[in-house]
Amino acid sequence: MNSETAESPFIRACRRLPVPHTPVWYMRQAGRSLPEYRAVRSDVPMLTACATPELIVEITMQPVRRYGVDAAIFFSDIVVPLKAIGVDLDIKPGVGPVVAEPVRDRKAIDALRPLDPDDVPYVTEAVQALAKELGPTPLIGFAGAPFTLASYLIEGGPSKNHDHTKAMMYGDPALWHALMGRLTDITIAYLRVQADAGASALQLFDSWVGAVAPEDYREFVLPYTSRIFASLADLDVPRIHFGVGTGELLGLLGEAGADVVGVDWRVPLDEAARRVGPGKALQGNLDPAILLAPWEVAERRARDILERGRAAEGHVFNLGHGVLPSTDPGQLARLTDLVHEASAR
Repeated sequence: MNSETAESPFIRACRRLPVPHTPVWYMRQAGRSLPEYRAVRSDVPMLTACATPELIVEITMQPVRRYGVDAAIFFSDIVVPLKAIGVDLDIKPGVGPVVAEPVRDRKAIDALRPLDPDDVPYVTEAVQALAKELGPTPLIGFAGAPFTLASYLIEGGPSKNHDHTKAMMYGDPALWHALMGRLTDITIAYLRVQADAGASALQLFDSWVGAVAPEDYREFVLPYTSRIFASLADLDVPRIHFGVGTGELLGLLGEAGADVVGVDWRVPLDEAARRVGPGKALQGNLDPAILLAPWEVAERRARDILERGRAAEGHVFNLGHGVLPSTDPGQLARLTDLVHEASAR
């Protein structure tokens, strides 16, 4: 990480250092809510866009130009490393990732080979180009966490109840641990590729892990997330851990070893700080749907979050999940300005 990026408000907040203002970025800030995104993606399939360096750079930069956010997040999808090692999958519009042959036995798990940097040359190229273009603005690299990737692979696509996933986890723990171990290695390799190419921070998205009870998280998930964060410790970049519906898991997410714990909108930030415990920064946590309400409502809620965020040792303002496609970009522009102005030290 260059010295300019290291002194940015975003990196300083992640490291629980004093900041000139609360930094802000948004999950899914690059995406369907932006007309310029829809224009460049109009006839390009998602996985093609994720493998085209020029498109990755353009889409990643769009919200930085438009909003003046304090960090960019690499434009990609959590299934990209799985596609890169040969898993037959596609991202279907309106559905999400769909796996041709769900992974439910030892043979299918053994077929998940390790990820090599040469499998994702477009990631290295795009991150290098972005690090140059962004200058002092940090780039966040990311990956899907093993539980969420496992759920897509086992279910064959998005799932409400994660029936097959939990059936394997509870019913065949040896098979479950074999799959999680394999996915952990792939995730570590993929995150290291991004950091080595110039990403200034790394976020692990465990979108579906809120489906798991705390004692099951400790047994079936925590060993793998802990291994990921431990294996990235030498990189000297902030590590962020985020999951949805994880109010009951916040203490465990903190235990996993990240520097920053992302909080969805279900738990107020001051309470989240108590649950996570000392030694961590927090990220979050405006309900994305509030941006569909009149500005006065969004402003009141945002100010409340900034106030509660003071209970954390470091605070990065964000939404509690991704920007909704129907969000007016004007609302996000106003929100970014409000966060900067209201929190100026």
